[in-house]
Amino acid sequence: MKTFIIAAITTDGFIAKDENHAAMWTSKEDKKRFVELTKRAGVIVMGSRTFRTLPRPLRERINIIYTKSPEFIEKIKGQENVEVTQDDPKVLLEKLAARGFKEVAICGGSQIYTAFLKAHAVNSIYLTIEPIIFGKGITIFNQTLDNIHLELVSRETNETGSILLEYKVNYHGNL
Repeated sequence: MKTFIIAAITTDGFIAKDENHAAMWTSKEDKKRFVELTKRAGVIVMGSRTFRTLPRPLRERINIIYTKSPEFIEKIKGQENVEVTQDDPKVLLEKLAARGFKEVAICGGSQIYTAFLKAHAVNSIYLTIEPIIFGKGITIFNQTLDNIHLELVSRETNETGSILLEYKVNYHGNL
């Protein structure tokens, strides 16, 4: 199964100003790529804080939300295409593969990105670097990671100055 992180960061390395900051600050090219890749995957995984920044569950995709909060679980109960999990990343991916999914998009936030990388459960990273500076905020990862090397697969620069990158993840450090 292909599991990929998809994220946008500012030039100074932040995914958001704070935990309530919605991702509407990114370029139209980033949004277009996000929609294309996540719809192709058919399933997206995110934490409850990231989910709360959305106006609604993302359509045409299964939205899997990591949470332990009974209040949050009760609040989203019955929403179409929304599921809750507390599974280890590899267990979740095994369950999704058994359901027939071939790709899974990991959509944030930093705690979820970190958990999936620490579990060696990510094959690729789609990263957009936006020409904007927040000065402070939430970084893409919230813990130190052990020498995870990336191999550049593709890069594209658009007219607004955004850089769209695709990396292959190498957990063994040998490229």
